[in-house]
Amino acid sequence: MTNTSQTLDLDAVDAYLRAHLPGYEGPLEATKFAVGQSNPTFLLTTPACRYVLRRKPPGVLLKSAHAVDREFRVQNALQGSKVPVARMHLLCEDDSVIGSAFYVMDFLDGRNFADPRMEGESNATRAGVIDEMNRVLAELHKVDIDAVGLSDYGPPGNYFERQVGRWSKQYRASETVSVPAMDSLMERLADAIPPDDGQRTLVHGDYRIDNMIFARDSTDCVAVLDWELSTIGHPYADLAAVIMQWQMPPGTEGRGLAGLDRAALGLPSDEAFIARYCDRRGLPGIDNFGFYLSFCFFRMAGIIQGVLKRALDGNASNPERGRQLGRYVPLFAEHGLAALDSGGR
Repeated sequence: MTNTSQTLDLDAVDAYLRAHLPGYEGPLEATKFAVGQSNPTFLLTTPACRYVLRRKPPGVLLKSAHAVDREFRVQNALQGSKVPVARMHLLCEDDSVIGSAFYVMDFLDGRNFADPRMEGESNATRAGVIDEMNRVLAELHKVDIDAVGLSDYGPPGNYFERQVGRWSKQYRASETVSVPAMDSLMERLADAIPPDDGQRTLVHGDYRIDNMIFARDSTDCVAVLDWELSTIGHPYADLAAVIMQWQMPPGTEGRGLAGLDRAALGLPSDEAFIARYCDRRGLPGIDNFGFYLSFCFFRMAGIIQGVLKRALDGNASNPERGRQLGRYVPLFAEHGLAALDSGGR
């Protein structure tokens, strides 16, 4: 079987799991999840167990992108912590097995909310889920990175300086058309980076409701997923990522909360969510939040530009979705500029 981002060589996976995964028994079936733009993700089903396999896409990739080895490492380090993650089983870095590196973890049965409106749920459930998002985020930023063996998981220095430089280069490497708003945003962000305040924590890098699994019978989070962008950095990037998502239009494309009566839905305001997070971390408040919000819009623009480039090159996990997402690069850039101008308010 030819390995592409849409298929999986089941015979090769089966043979590898028989040799390396204790207790594994076939026969094996695989179903590709529709989500997972960056790293193709598959549900593996055997008569006795279900697993999830997450792999790098094949083809020419941007340097440091699709780091499934880092995803495996950070989730393995968080086992038993107050940050819920799936149990990791194995990491295969031998590209000859299926054509790219991959890891296997437990499949967790639970609820996944693709949309923060959580249509069909009660106000109490909505409020509980969002508060749990807040709690888990605060716990993530309280993790003792030395104690869990992640002190070297990211370089020292000013996180935002490093990230703005990195994503500006990534964007240029995957640029397909000129976007004046993105050009302006990259220049202004580089000039607006605040002084380093000394906060250095584990950060998820793409923290949002659709990257979380919640229990079937409660609002408890059972796992945070998609750790590809995780590193040691500044916690406000994760917090601002949540607010960024909510400022997008509601619906299947924006998946945001812009313009909605949140109180009527049992959902908190941006300010209330930020205040609760600060309470949980013992912080007096956050100055210059507009910069952190702008940074998140900028980075998301860079991410979806990379997805678009892979779609055009034929390497995307979901090419049609990749081309659709690519249309939003100018919108994210414009939102980033607006956040800088408004200070995040």
